[in-house]
Amino acid sequence: MPIVNLYSLSHYSFGAKETKVEKDTSVPARFARLRQIYEKEGMRISVAGVLLVQEHNYPHLLLLEIGGTFNKLPGGRLKPGENEIEGLKRKLTSKLGPRLQNLVPNWKIGECVARWWRPNFEKFMYPHCPAHIKKPKECRVLYMVHLSDSGDFEVPKNLKLLAVPMFELYDNAQRYGLVISSIPEQISRFEFRMNN
Repeated sequence: MPIVNLYSLSHYSFGAKETKVEKDTSVPARFARLRQIYEKEGMRISVAGVLLVQEHNYPHLLLLEIGGTFNKLPGGRLKPGENEIEGLKRKLTSKLGPRLQNLVPNWKIGECVARWWRPNFEKFMYPHCPAHIKKPKECRVLYMVHLSDSGDFEVPKNLKLLAVPMFELYDNAQRYGLVISSIPEQISRFEFRMNN
């Protein structure tokens, strides 16, 4: 059973950095952009990090909140031909890394937690690629990110970094979506060691 060390949220410092403008202003705009990328580059491959801390000896997932209503895992689209691990490190640094290069975390990317597939230009993703779909539009790969015992995070001013307890995520697709609400089940194969 893989082991994940979880450290108290108080071990990390949080700051703000310049605003990062979201590329899409609406869901239809996002799918229009996804269609353009697909026509140009083929299936979109995106990566996301599962970053865990502990509060009160209970695992909490770090999520980015946009506009007070939408939550997402830190990560994003890979460049064509980019390695998944290196791409995730680049995206984590972009979304969460401090501006000072000497403070940028040494991201320790661990096990693949899940692969989700988008068969069409629609919001639904599945934990498998349906057999009748020969050309899926997106694959999103989630990786466990092993945090060190302390660190510095800086989040764009227009985003908030939240530590959400696992019990709030579990079976709560209405609030968090299928991908995020399934994380408690997907990581049940890990052993968590709480460190204060």
